Amino acid sequence: LIKYRSRNEKLVKCTESANLPTEYGEFQLHHYQSVVDTSDSHIALVKGDVKGAADVPVRVHSQCMTGDILGSKRCDCGQQLHKALKLIGRSEKGVFLYMGHEGRGIGLGNKIRAYCLQDGGLDTVEANHALGFRTDLRDYGLGAQILSDLGLSSIKLLTNNPRKIVGLDGYGLKVTGRIPLTTEENPHNRRYLKTKKDKMGHYLD
Repeated sequence: LIKYRSRNEKLVKCTESANLPTEYGEFQLHHYQSVVDTSDSHIALVKGDVKGAADVPVRVHSQCMTGDILGSKRCDCGQQLHKALKLIGRSEKGVFLYMGHEGRGIGLGNKIRAYCLQDGGLDTVEANHALGFRTDLRDYGLGAQILSDLGLSSIKLLTNNPRKIVGLDGYGLKVTGRIPLTTEENPHNRRYLKTKKDKMGHYLD
């Protein structure tokens, strides 16, 4: 039922828009909210005129408070965020979509519980399963609806995750290419990156 509604009904609305100058360039900031769950909040940073344009570079980035804001070295989220914003900022047009999917959809509290299990020896996938969650709870349908609402139809996706390509293609969006977001590993995220590659199929060197 959720999949049907996300494909056949508009489940997001843009509540506010404003200009946002950043160190990466000038963006138009749009706040989107789910019409089903008003606590579900997402933002889109738009560079240039993307409506109807072909092969627009797009990053669909899931919220990671620890990595994006606090600079955690347990993951590569913060590195990917900054690399994507730099790339889009240098482009004539592009979209950075920031989805409220903390911890691959399990929420901040459960993500920290998963960290505790990882400190005890589990990898990120095993920790999610131990807490009773699937490997990845994210649904990219709402993200696809936001991109469609912005007038996009042909995009190049900034990602290492093949599931995002499958998740977005088919919602009136055509993924025409993939732009890799390579990051540097460190002793704290080496196992995390290996798990993403081996168990989740991410394209990593």
